[in-house]
Amino acid sequence: MNTSRLIYLHGLESNSQSGKARLFREWFPGMVTPDFKGSLEERMIQLYPILGDKKDWMIIGSSFGGLMSAIFTCARPNQVRKQILLAPALMLPEFAENPPKPVDVPTVIVHGTLDDIVPLDVVQALAQKVFTNLTYYIVEDDHRL
Repeated sequence: MNTSRLIYLHGLESNSQSGKARLFREWFPGMVTPDFKGSLEERMIQLYPILGDKKDWMIIGSSFGGLMSAIFTCARPNQVRKQILLAPALMLPEFAENPPKPVDVPTVIVHGTLDDIVPLDVVQALAQKVFTNLTYYIVEDDHRL
């Protein structure tokens, strides 16, 4: 796997030193795991230069990072080969109130039945409208997965 085009986007209260980020770097040496700070807009401004105009990205996004991945993928679908979203925060107004037009990028979502932070039903319904090539895994776990 080309890890130079593999990136992990952490959640709102997390960073590049989280357990998930460390595990992904162990599994995929060379994986990009940047730190993001600030509002969604500020984080997206930080993300765009990292991804640049390169194509064939595989993005893994957790919670708020899943929201970031979804927004990027919908804005620039030709740059993303696949996205894997872990309990993505798609229910936030920036996505839910004005859902983007559907995209055909392969998207895998993993979401826990015990998640008390990101509502499974709301996110699943939104994801099914936006991602036309969607695989949704519902697991017995909480938000941390």
